Amino acid sequence: MIHSFIITCEHGGNRIPAPHDGLFLDQLSLLDSHRGYDAGALLMAQDLATAFDGALVTSTVSRLLVDLNRSVGHPQLFSETIRRLPPPVREEILAQYYRPYREQVEHLVAQAVADGQRVIHISSHSFTPELNGKVRNADVGLLYDPARHGEVELCARWRATLAELAPSLRVRRNYPYAGKGDGLTAYLRQRFAPNTYIGIELEVNQQIVQSDAGQWTALRTLLVDSLGTVCALQV
Repeated sequence: MIHSFIITCEHGGNRIPAPHDGLFLDQLSLLDSHRGYDAGALLMAQDLATAFDGALVTSTVSRLLVDLNRSVGHPQLFSETIRRLPPPVREEILAQYYRPYREQVEHLVAQAVADGQRVIHISSHSFTPELNGKVRNADVGLLYDPARHGEVELCARWRATLAELAPSLRVRRNYPYAGKGDGLTAYLRQRFAPNTYIGIELEVNQQIVQSDAGQWTALRTLLVDSLGTVCALQV
């Protein structure tokens, strides 16, 4: 079966569009933190899309306005600031930023599946090296649903390939989050069969992204090359 790559980045920037930007004038440091966006995730997504000639769907609107990786009704869909707004305003935010993004990704998956292709969807993210006083012990996380064989197999091979190419790189599966938790990939799994849709969330430690430009460039190249090796084996 032919693979079709779809690369997404739900937290690519910390932009607050007008007319809502005034709500965050006293929260600029928060916008610049891991709560505002996933540092490095957009560049990683662009590299993957270029390497695999994949469809690329990204957003630079801050998750503090609306989190594109959360389901409607999830308590973290809106930040505390947005939750205080009247329901019609929140609905307008969903209509303008949330639904078009999610619908575009779902349409691309549906189109590829209808064409007889197997979708490999990589959702690009990054994580803060320390959260609530707890240090995250990983450089890269591969998130997937353990009940879906294609996802298990791809991540196992990707991790094994990375171990061969870079033995010191700390790669963990379903860390620092559970791959089957609420998110865009979980939503798409409900709509597409395991033999036609593989959804993986790629998580990169922001310590690498923000501390050493050379190391960050090398890691992006390594992740692209290793995934290419895995996919050449026709997962």
